[in-house]
Amino acid sequence: MRVDKYLWCVRYYKSRNIATEACKKNQVSVNGQVCKASREVYPGDSIHFRKDQITYEIVVLDLPPNRVGAKLVDIYRKDNTPAEAFAHLELLRLSKEHYRRAGTGRPTKKDRRDLDELEENTWNDDETE
Repeated sequence: MRVDKYLWCVRYYKSRNIATEACKKNQVSVNGQVCKASREVYPGDSIHFRKDQITYEIVVLDLPPNRVGAKLVDIYRKDNTPAEAFAHLELLRLSKEHYRRAGTGRPTKKDRRDLDELEENTWNDDETE
């Protein structure tokens, strides 16, 4: 089975076209070698691919006949992705939220002035030292 089709069948990508594009961008490797979308995968192969700032590591256990339901995915692959990768993604999400909460809209003029004032104060503090 083709690597792009396999990644689509085990629900890592929403469409085969997106999986194919990931292969074209050299984001997918099989057994340590960057591969094209047409590369055949077999049970026992190790696939590494990057998606949403996470490098996934999976092992092919079996080849599905077609796209499978989410509950059946574990029959066809073993996920060896380290937990630190998911923790890093959560940390990135929280760091973005630190500056501005989601749903609060665009910054107002007052927010801009406050930022400018804060920036001026930090520059003045640096000069006095």
